Amino acid sequence: MNKAVNLQDIFLNQVRKEKISVVLYLTNGFQMKGYVKGFDNYIVILEADGKQQLIFKHAISTVVPSRDIHLSLNVEDGE
Repeated sequence: MNKAVNLQDIFLNQVRKEKISVVLYLTNGFQMKGYVKGFDNYIVILEADGKQQLIFKHAISTVVPSRDIHLSLNVEDGE
């Protein structure tokens, strides 16, 4: 069975596992800096200065990591 690759989850999980700091740009222009502690289909938990914040994904426009992310995509291209 062929499963669709979810790049969003792969990206967020990578920055979470490697403890890479990120800047979240919200749709209203506000910037939030911190570490991704967890996420699901609707929210991201961001931690900064010992405090956790729940941010709804629909309010996020951009996620910028502090360094490059090397995504390992285990996808068969069928060729």
